[in-house]
Amino acid sequence: MTQIATVEKNLGGGYAEISVPRKSACGHDCEECAGCGMTGAAIRARARNDVGATPGEKVVVESSTGKIFGVVVLVYVLPVVLFLLGYFLSEGLAENWRYAIAIVAAIVSIIPCVLYDRHARRKEVLTYTILRRF
Repeated sequence: MTQIATVEKNLGGGYAEISVPRKSACGHDCEECAGCGMTGAAIRARARNDVGATPGEKVVVESSTGKIFGVVVLVYVLPVVLFLLGYFLSEGLAENWRYAIAIVAAIVSIIPCVLYDRHARRKEVLTYTILRRF
């Protein structure tokens, strides 16, 4: 996945700190909506800087798509799967208990998300590479 980012500072060793605007489903057409009050939040990340971009420059960056799909599965699919497993595997119990077990199973899915987040922060699993100046 490619995005446009701004180089904030050079970190040395062929890396730079970049600021990537956060994307959302709404499109940020605030004049039309004015519903969420979301401003243009940005994510700061470390990126490989082989093109020698300098602070203040707009650049095109690429992130590792395969790893992002893994995160999407972990965060969005796992809770749904565990909810359904909790519901269907508790067959024979009262309906209230089935829903309670399903909700607890979905909440338990937060644990792998938190553990992976900690691992990803330590190991910088989700990497960016500056492809070219914008």
